[in-house]
Amino acid sequence: MKPVTVYDIAKEANVSVATVSRVLNNTAPVKKETRERINELINKYQFQPNALARSLTKKETGMIGIILPDITNPFFPEVLSGFDREARKQGYTYFLCDTVSANGDSADQYVRESQYLNVLTEKQVDGIVMLGGRIDLAKPGKELTEEVVEVGKRLPLLLINGRLPGSSLSRVAADERLGAELATRHLIGLGHRDIAVVGGYRHMSNTLQRIAGFTKTMERHGIPVRREWMLHEGFSVASGTAFMDRLLSLPQRPTAIFCLNDLVAIGALKAAAKAGLKVPGDISIVGYDDIPFASNSIPELTTVSLRANELGRTAAEILHKMITKDKVAKTTLLKPELVVRESTAAPAE
Repeated sequence: MKPVTVYDIAKEANVSVATVSRVLNNTAPVKKETRERINELINKYQFQPNALARSLTKKETGMIGIILPDITNPFFPEVLSGFDREARKQGYTYFLCDTVSANGDSADQYVRESQYLNVLTEKQVDGIVMLGGRIDLAKPGKELTEEVVEVGKRLPLLLINGRLPGSSLSRVAADERLGAELATRHLIGLGHRDIAVVGGYRHMSNTLQRIAGFTKTMERHGIPVRREWMLHEGFSVASGTAFMDRLLSLPQRPTAIFCLNDLVAIGALKAAAKAGLKVPGDISIVGYDDIPFASNSIPELTTVSLRANELGRTAAEILHKMITKDKVAKTTLLKPELVVRESTAAPAE
């Protein structure tokens, strides 16, 4: 039996091939009656579009590769949600490549990134997006950088919220330093002068940018930054709990804590509650990222929104322009927003 083609579907539905393509790829509106008629025929013949044939005729596969370090981190699904909606409008589907290492070894993670870069290139995807991993390192090293740059010479490659120093790769990012400035100004505006900053890793560029935003804002207001109140090496709930416990054990405690992500802030909230402290009555806490948990914690968390959904949507839009050979800026920067909720207030007298 001769295989059914898109032309057969179009002929029997009495529509153009372009209309069938729009239904298959969901790239443009089609009248409800027409869409239903086409879908009935697709189901009747169990029609599957031939991606290989499309790649040969259009030089496109309609596939995008996305490489990220840990899908369980709530920030990444928010970015992917925005990316997915915009990418589907343009007719793309994607391979999702999670490089998380079972033992937490970063070296193993970078090996996985390399493997996925090779696989996606062999699959002849139309473009690749990278977020997290090596592109978040302050000093990623020559070999890690050159590998990504070489792939970027062969096909469109976009970085989200990261950078590779010395490369000309396009990137979409939220202004990390500005976000930290917003959080710190908020606490100072409430009257806090004894402010701790916790979380992150000093070998990561996003941590360094957030710390820089914090320290510069403190300096501009003539407020000293106390080194014993700067605790790092952790982005998890558990590390946030440990950071708070350490701060509470000191002879002098801060009246406010700026956490470098929301997971750390949630850990700090837990530790404060276990210590019998009221937030924000006894201590104020600010997070960073505005993950869904932030608005569902008790109290609801004041945080910096990196506009993750918009970040993903913008990335899909720019990658599509790169794929279609449209000109794009080297860096597209989004402004973060401070979201004031219940976890911050003026310091207790």
